[in-house]
Amino acid sequence: MDKNKLKINRQEKEFNDQVEGRNAVLELLESDRDINKIYIADGEKHGSIHKIIAVAKEKKVIINEVSRAKINQMAQTENNQGVIAIVPPFNYCEVEDILEEAKNKNENPFIIILDGIEDPHNLGSIIRTAETAGAHGIIIPKRRAVGVNSTVAKVSAGAVEHMKIARVNNITETINYLKKYDVWICGTDMNTDKFYYDENYTGGIGIVIGSEGFGMSRLVKENCDFLVKIPMKGKITSLNASVSAGIIMYEVVKQRGCFEK
Repeated sequence: MDKNKLKINRQEKEFNDQVEGRNAVLELLESDRDINKIYIADGEKHGSIHKIIAVAKEKKVIINEVSRAKINQMAQTENNQGVIAIVPPFNYCEVEDILEEAKNKNENPFIIILDGIEDPHNLGSIIRTAETAGAHGIIIPKRRAVGVNSTVAKVSAGAVEHMKIARVNNITETINYLKKYDVWICGTDMNTDKFYYDENYTGGIGIVIGSEGFGMSRLVKENCDFLVKIPMKGKITSLNASVSAGIIMYEVVKQRGCFEK
């Protein structure tokens, strides 16, 4: 490879993000997000790849066919399925946009607040569940937490393209801002007597999920309106962050009568 091509590849790696896997790339194509180009492995012309190529051509997205070795070299995840889309960095929204989303749907705000989630697989899973549960948005901190990257997009199965995600400087300040809009803040913590199903989530609600190893920070916990826990009957006394989030999110769905028949 000549020096100019090597320089271009390094710039793409440094200044762009990428989405990998067939379902994730297809969801990306069907959203309104910009796509710089799509790389497809030579010979990968079966199944959903046909649809990816067709939609990409319709939207005038550049398609580059490269060797499987090149795809694997570019990949940031283990299961790229022979397709990688190069995209501009994720376009985060503002907290106000999440509140506006709820207002436009004539619904009480339903917001997921993540206090220091570091594992991209957990973030991706939470985004996927939040989207299916009808949450209006997710709030994450700018520091000491994972942002939306290619692994998150892959694990979310494309849900990042349909979910409003705000990245803020200070979670505690954001919590107090949400309270001004009648959003009650529910923290998840094992050191409380209240079970999650004993609270009311039909009004405006923000569910706080703490970090994988340490839970919520002290200030965040102190600024929650109430704390809940999930009952544990086994010898293991904690759940994966994304599992905990999913259980409580679907209690919100249940109480609000949001099931489709």
